[in-house]
Amino acid sequence: MSWWGQPTIDDEESLRYPPAHVQSRRPSGIRLSQNKPALEVTDLKTVFDTQDGVVHAVNGVSFTLNEGEFLGVVGESGSGKSVTMMSLLKLIPMPPGRIDSGTVFFGGQDLLTLELDELRKVRGGQIGFIFQDPMTSLNPVLTVGRQITESLELHTDQTRREADAAAEDLLKLVGIPDAGQRLKSYPHELSGGMRQRVMIAIALACSPKVIIADEPTTALDVTIQAQIIEIVKELRERTGTAVIWITHDLGVVAGLADRVLVMYGGQIVEEARVRDLYARPAHPYTQGLLKSLPRLDQKGAELQSIEGQPLSLYAPPTSCSFAPRCKFAFDRCSEEAPVLEEIAPDHKVACWWNTETEEPRHAS
Repeated sequence: MSWWGQPTIDDEESLRYPPAHVQSRRPSGIRLSQNKPALEVTDLKTVFDTQDGVVHAVNGVSFTLNEGEFLGVVGESGSGKSVTMMSLLKLIPMPPGRIDSGTVFFGGQDLLTLELDELRKVRGGQIGFIFQDPMTSLNPVLTVGRQITESLELHTDQTRREADAAAEDLLKLVGIPDAGQRLKSYPHELSGGMRQRVMIAIALACSPKVIIADEPTTALDVTIQAQIIEIVKELRERTGTAVIWITHDLGVVAGLADRVLVMYGGQIVEEARVRDLYARPAHPYTQGLLKSLPRLDQKGAELQSIEGQPLSLYAPPTSCSFAPRCKFAFDRCSEEAPVLEEIAPDHKVACWWNTETEEPRHAS
């Protein structure tokens, strides 16, 4: 039996210990709130030039990721989650995309000002990225072993033999059986779950300080999803790596994250500790997302949907982006864009309406 649960077709070996080269960096007993920021993003704006006009995909996003923290990023499709995180490492296609403003401080330097050669030293080495679809992200003409050792040889001083040994250890770490033989396999020879584990192994190869996971379980069945989630959770606890987990699945976030960012229209509309967000959601959009989820303690309750369609992003926001779909909207919502403000310790919201008192938050 593997250390994340019952064995499946993909899981035939027992895995009890992490590889020697993946050392734990997180001291036991340290609270996340006391950690230093690993990543600081300020006023990030990303746009795309299209034939129909300029798409304002990310509109002034600011957040901090602490060392060892698990940060969930949620929102419906088109809310700007993936584009925001890909912009941090300039992974968006440029052109048509461009980063209009913002800073991304990591390790004392602004990643957005780095030349491509310098940024490549950060990508994969200090910040790992797990993409949504491993079949299109992995190179089909290279073995999975070579795709892992390539990163090790580029970002470390390991020899080819040392990199081969480390790659085998990494495959064992993520629960791939017969790791030595699997190093010689090509992506199409592996199942979907095993390919995603290879992606995780590549992201972990150089012991990064931060891992960004872009909906890594979307294309997998629920059994494999659970295994991948447990692997990432266990590895984060062992290595102390900070994780940004992008998803539209609020159920996954509830069991993984320390803190959650809720995005809509390319903006953060609410930010809170995971317990506070689920217990006291302050933004109408967050409330709508939670009400659309089935609950075991409310049998027979009718699920609610958020009426309307996501807004067009062909113009920069000058008012509340959620106002056309919000049942609490009043005059100010269509006249002025709300700013993200703290309403309680570690809880911020961008909304002119106080959903607890049912009155305007900042009356004119």
